[in-house]
Amino acid sequence: MNSILKKYADLLVHYCVDIESGDKLYVRSTTLAEPLIREVYRSATKAGAHVEIDLDFREKNRIFLTEAQEHQLQRIPPMYKMAMETFDAYIYIRAPFNLKEDQNIPKGKSGIRSKAMKPVSKRYFERTATLELKRNLCQYPTLAAAQNADMSLEEYQQFIYGACNLFTDDPQQAWLNRRKDQQKIVDLLNKKDKVQYKGEGIDITFSTKGRTWINSDGQTNMPSGEVYTSPVEDSVNGVVHFSFPAVYMGHEVEGVTLWVKDGYVEKWEAKRGQAFMDNILQSAGARRFGEAAIGTNYNINRFTKNILFDEKIGGTIHMALGQSYLQTGGKNQSAIHWDMIGNMVNGGQIFADDEMVYENGKFLF
Repeated sequence: MNSILKKYADLLVHYCVDIESGDKLYVRSTTLAEPLIREVYRSATKAGAHVEIDLDFREKNRIFLTEAQEHQLQRIPPMYKMAMETFDAYIYIRAPFNLKEDQNIPKGKSGIRSKAMKPVSKRYFERTATLELKRNLCQYPTLAAAQNADMSLEEYQQFIYGACNLFTDDPQQAWLNRRKDQQKIVDLLNKKDKVQYKGEGIDITFSTKGRTWINSDGQTNMPSGEVYTSPVEDSVNGVVHFSFPAVYMGHEVEGVTLWVKDGYVEKWEAKRGQAFMDNILQSAGARRFGEAAIGTNYNINRFTKNILFDEKIGGTIHMALGQSYLQTGGKNQSAIHWDMIGNMVNGGQIFADDEMVYENGKFLF
């Protein structure tokens, strides 16, 4: 275990956020991830970084949103604000105590808090889009996350470390190889103007003219393994069915189908969770797409109800309602970014400028 955590920490520090001597690094997680945080702290300190650690305890956010008065809700944490505005690198290690902790918090208070944090969030997106802030989102295996994935803790540990290539002799080289393979995909797609996804319940087209496909190679997310862009906002047309459950804010919505015209979701349907979906889609910008992507990590071969992993499943596509990515040229703005995943393994096809480039979950080159 210590050997794996050292490899994980070194990968995060030296590959994912590429720490240099003198960099200011902000690490955020929960107290459950202390074994990995120790190794990240050790690795980054040895590299010459100035490291600040921010640890949440059990139900911290729920207690705050339940008990805080309005003036407390409107206060922005000064250390977090400073980090998002001035630090060089940010590692966020997910390590949940309970994935349902925040389901029953007062909605009015959540809105006040979100509004107060919006300027910092905006600066975060701007700085990460230009790589002024190097950031990485990753996972530490906890019992809550393992249970949510229908695995034992030991199985979940193996799953996470395998998805991150930590069982290879040189994890960094494994990710460099992934980068090289995916670069061929983005080089092709960036020469095309129109993309079409076709599959079971899926026939949707969108323009990517003037937009950029991004090679997600493990530096901003660990694990990664996807290529993604933001479609031209008013260009999306057709119908898309998402065969995997769409998980958002701790809620599972199953059997989602969207009917889209000129970029706007005109009709939607869910076999389970319709009321929750109806509510989310009332948010500003939530009925337009902020992302279209293709999962390429074939080490992730099962659904775990964790979008960090699920959207990268090899042989899938996903589209996100809401906020676009600035680095792709996307312009849609929303407080929502809801990824939804469709299976392409059994007969799925992708066309780029009417040329088939992908079939049955694999690219054809």
